[in-house]
Amino acid sequence: MLAGFLADQRTTLVLKCAGLEGELAVRSAAPSTLSLLGLVRHLADIERHWFRRVLAGQEDAGPLFSSPDSPDGDFDEAAPDPAAVTAAWEAWRAAVDFSDRFAAEAPHLDVSGDDAWRGTVSLRWVLIHMIEEYARHNGHADLLRERIDGTRGL
Repeated sequence: MLAGFLADQRTTLVLKCAGLEGELAVRSAAPSTLSLLGLVRHLADIERHWFRRVLAGQEDAGPLFSSPDSPDGDFDEAAPDPAAVTAAWEAWRAAVDFSDRFAAEAPHLDVSGDDAWRGTVSLRWVLIHMIEEYARHNGHADLLRERIDGTRGL
C-alpha cells in the first residue's frame, strides 16, 4: 500500500512536467528559485539520500545536484539547458528504480538505517516520509505548471 501511494505521487510529478523541456526551469516568483526542474533534481537527491545512503548504507551515494558549497544547488543551478533536463530525469529515474527495488526486496518494513539528522529510521518511515515529500512538492508543481502554461488539474 505504501509503495502504491508513493508510486502515485511520483506519477503526479511526471504528469505535472509532461510536455515541457526548457520551461521546466521557469522560476515561481522572485526571489525564489523554485522550479519544476529544481523539484525533479531535488527529489532525485532525496530518493538517493533515504534509500541509497541511509537504508542501503551506501556512504558514497551523496547528492548529485547540491553540495556543501551549494546546498540549494538542486534549485539554484537548475538551468533550461536540454542536457541538464535530460540529466535530471535520468538521475531521478535511476533513483526511483533503486528505491523501488530496495523496497521490493526488503524482507520487511522494519529494515532500518541511520540518518545524521533523524537518527534510526525504518523503511516504513522512509516510505511515509517520501509520500509526504512528494505530496508537498506536487502542490508546488501544481502552481508552477499553471504559471508556465495555465495547465491545471493534471
